[in-house]
Parts: sequence; structure tokens; C-alpha cells
Amino acid sequence: MPRYFTEDHEWIDVDGDTATIGITDYAQGQLGDVVFVEVPQPGAELAKGAEAAVVESVKAASEVYAPIGGTVTEGNAALEADPELVNSSPEDAGWFFKLAIADAGELDGLMDAGAYKAFCEAL
Repeated sequence: MPRYFTEDHEWIDVDGDTATIGITDYAQGQLGDVVFVEVPQPGAELAKGAEAAVVESVKAASEVYAPIGGTVTEGNAALEADPELVNSSPEDAGWFFKLAIADAGELDGLMDAGAYKAFCEAL
């Protein structure tokens, strides 16, 4: 399953026509202790770059943007009950939402793991 990354510190796992999206370990480290997460509802249509979710921590509130366009098929309800999952498992159980990919061509230009690591090291 290919994983892509954005400059906004989101990760995207692609499995067929479905993408699972969350924030990276780097992002959760910058946010600090996450205290609230709002995920999109199933059926929501998101354009690439649109605000998709909200995450609040003891340091700041931030938006999570859709790295590609599509229709939300599932929001991670576990985050609303246990937002700390973003800190404890940011790139696994702490995923934010899944969507049906509208245009796989939008994945072009996103970073792979090596490019994302180099991007973070340059920050």
C-alpha cells in the first residue's frame, strides 16, 4: 500500500480507490497534547486543499486539509472519544478520515517517505 506525504504534514495511504488520511508523527509532535478532534462526516465532498478536520491541542488549534479530492466514506469516531490517539498512534490508529479518491492524478507531486524525511530535516 503506497503512502504519500504533504508539506502540511499529512500522510495518505492508498488502497485501490480508497485513501486513509492522518497527520504525521512530526505534526503531532509540533502540536503537543491533542485534546479535541473533529473529523468530517461520511458523504462530505472534499476538494483538494479544502478544510477537512480540526485538531486542537494544548498549544494550538489547526485545520487538517484534504490532500486530494474525494468523498468521505468514514471518519475515525475513535478520535472524538479519545483524541490522544493522535499523539500515541499518529500514523496508524490515529487516522482522521477515509475517502473515495475522485482523481488519482492528484497523488502526483505528493512526497514519498524519503522525500518527506528530507523535507522535515530541512525545516
